[in-house]
Amino acid sequence: MSHSDVIDRPPAARPELPPFRAHHVGSLLRPPVLRDARKARAEGRISAGELREVEDAEIDRVIAKQEEVGLRAVTDGEFRRAYWHYDFLGGLEGIEIYEPQEKVQFEGATLQHKLRVNGRIAWKPTMIDDYLYTASRARHAIPKQTIPSPSVVHFRGGRQAIDRSAYPDLDAFFDDLGQAYEDAVRAFAAAGCPYLQLDEVNIAYLCDPRQIEGLKQRGEHVEGLLQIYADMINRATAARPPGMAMSMHLCRGNFKSTFIASGGYEPVAEVLFNQIDIDAYFMEYDDERSGGFEPLRFVPRGKKVVVLGIVTSKTGALESKDELKRRIEAAAKHLPLEQLAISPQCGFASTEEGNRLTEQQQWDKLRLCVEVSEEVWGKG
Repeated sequence: MSHSDVIDRPPAARPELPPFRAHHVGSLLRPPVLRDARKARAEGRISAGELREVEDAEIDRVIAKQEEVGLRAVTDGEFRRAYWHYDFLGGLEGIEIYEPQEKVQFEGATLQHKLRVNGRIAWKPTMIDDYLYTASRARHAIPKQTIPSPSVVHFRGGRQAIDRSAYPDLDAFFDDLGQAYEDAVRAFAAAGCPYLQLDEVNIAYLCDPRQIEGLKQRGEHVEGLLQIYADMINRATAARPPGMAMSMHLCRGNFKSTFIASGGYEPVAEVLFNQIDIDAYFMEYDDERSGGFEPLRFVPRGKKVVVLGIVTSKTGALESKDELKRRIEAAAKHLPLEQLAISPQCGFASTEEGNRLTEQQQWDKLRLCVEVSEEVWGKG
């Protein structure tokens, strides 16, 4: 197959549900005015209501910008959060976010907070109002809500971070966590959410032997862990009603343009693609850490969409269209073009600090995704 063959064939039919042919994962760089306002709130110089007004104004701006760029699904940029995961998880019953002495270490950067389970886990309404605001501001695109996958609660701290009086054994912990996520999906569905995304980094971490060894050294039982995570996700996705799409984003860490894990998807591909009931996968594929496209051969034909994260959010250098089309062509050798789409490999600001690129570079990359998608799959 030549690269022109990919472009010249008739446009593939769009998936009935999102994701669309061009997308982004969720988070966007926080503008200085928002970062200043959050700092002022933390220092007690402005009220919560005043911070909310700044957030609202900046969310309005980036939703309009996403639509202007040509994206068909938009987010609030995660502008109301400090972290992609902790803000949501800290809103659940039984989970506490705290600042430990021992921090989470990335390659060249350190995360300042951790989580622990200090009671029985249960759903409490969190981020529903955030979704409703996004939905009220989207004009030409559908609103997408992102939340962390349930595996984060276990993987980040494991048995040591789970109160033994609340959970003498982990079976009850996983059951309660699965129930909380089932309730969360029902709550977003009841709020009218058409598109919910689970940010699932830990299944990608299980592709890295160093991460597996770290779990073992911590005293975790790693045998069957992938299946436990898959079962919790399936419990959540089973709660979605007809007409609600759910996707899963996988990456190996993204904090100030750094990472944690490496390794191709082969070790998890069979379970990931054939035992998890999800509509689409956002797959990190921006460098050699993610391996090749060969694991895509496990994706069921005609059923699921893989969004190729071949545009990096870690640097500002703009990829060439020809190179992106060659990579789409390479992926199409393992999964039909009709089941592929394109996006950056991760968000631009998994934490409020953001990655090392400018806002203009961010928008240029998102516009590039849209332009390449139209040249490969057609406009419309």
